[in-house]
Amino acid sequence: MIFLQLLLFCIVFTLMVKLGVGKNPLNGLYFYPKAVQERVYELGLTDRQTVQRKRTIFMTAFFIVMLAALLVIIGLWNGVREFPAAYLQALLFLEVMNWYDGVVIDRLWVGHSKFWIITGTEDIPFVQTWKQVLKKRSILTLIWIAGAAVVAVLDVLIFGIILKG
Repeated sequence: MIFLQLLLFCIVFTLMVKLGVGKNPLNGLYFYPKAVQERVYELGLTDRQTVQRKRTIFMTAFFIVMLAALLVIIGLWNGVREFPAAYLQALLFLEVMNWYDGVVIDRLWVGHSKFWIITGTEDIPFVQTWKQVLKKRSILTLIWIAGAAVVAVLDVLIFGIILKG
């Protein structure tokens, strides 16, 4: 069951990215390295304010949807009401999401799809190297140790207290 839930969670993650970017990689320019962003600004394809606005909208929606999905899986679907179990499940989901993002999204999808190439920036590397992925994901692994505690507290508060009646 947990494998199915992890798969669904990663599908939601992927759909959020696809919806956020739509049919134009410029909609996700905030995901790109600074060198690519600067070239895009120089080319006049978009501006910093537009990118910042899109980033804020996407990240807010992404955070809300992914947190809600996680709480629904842990609290409603799995019926977890105790902090230790909620913490372990949240940690598992957040760590799988973290590495899924680095390997499947960044290296496979972005790294092997022409969709993500922005005209005029073809000469600038935009796909993270394996070394960069490992470094970033290792740091995020540590961050999610704390993030899982926040999710677990929310699970206990929402489903352990409120739904008890």
